[in-house]
Amino acid sequence: MSSLELLSRPDGATLALKRVTGPGPTVVWIGGFRSDMEGTKALALDAAAREQGWGFVRYDHFAHGQSSGDWRQATIGRWREDAIALIDALEGPVVLVGSSMGGWIALLAALARPDRMAGLVLVNPAQDFTERLMWPSLPDHIRQAILRDGEAMMSEPGLGDYVLTARMFEEARDWLLLDGPIAIQAPVHVLQGRADDTVPWSHAMALAGRLTGGDVRLDLIEGGDHRLSTPRDLALLIDAVGRLRGL
Repeated sequence: MSSLELLSRPDGATLALKRVTGPGPTVVWIGGFRSDMEGTKALALDAAAREQGWGFVRYDHFAHGQSSGDWRQATIGRWREDAIALIDALEGPVVLVGSSMGGWIALLAALARPDRMAGLVLVNPAQDFTERLMWPSLPDHIRQAILRDGEAMMSEPGLGDYVLTARMFEEARDWLLLDGPIAIQAPVHVLQGRADDTVPWSHAMALAGRLTGGDVRLDLIEGGDHRLSTPRDLALLIDAVGRLRGL
């Protein structure tokens, strides 16, 4: 079992991470909104890294899991900065594996560090989710509370109790991607569940249409839900990562 490491940030916060040592490219797991590095897909990649000799790092976002941070201060920009800091702390090329919101963070990090990218694997990627998916789907009384009070309390199965802040929505507008071309030279492989009711498959199609500069592969997985964590799904994920590591 990997030991816990802490990456210190300039403001005194710490990112919790675990790693498997091995030759590069290093695979970096970037989790979703309110998920942590102990999820099914992250652990499956950890096991594959040990079995196949990959370098692999998984970590918790600011205010997630074992990382520090005040949830009310969490933003897309902060999560982006932390992902870039982690990449900068590693050596050599990386393959970013982003799940849901982590797909958005992976895309932003790839744009910031193009020379470090060996490839991206995006699992039901949720780029621009604050603007295009979350805000339109919120009940009207929640939207009104956010606009009036600056925040609202949420409680959802799988996500627990948490606060949605106006600051998160407003700051996220600085990082929207789907309104123009997304120039990523590294190959991008998208795994998207057709039955995902959180991030619809049309959202992945929109992303594929915006990506320019490198090879793009989009796999629409029949019956796949937002988790994409069945044995079949995990095998597809591990294969996709392995292929990009071998390029």
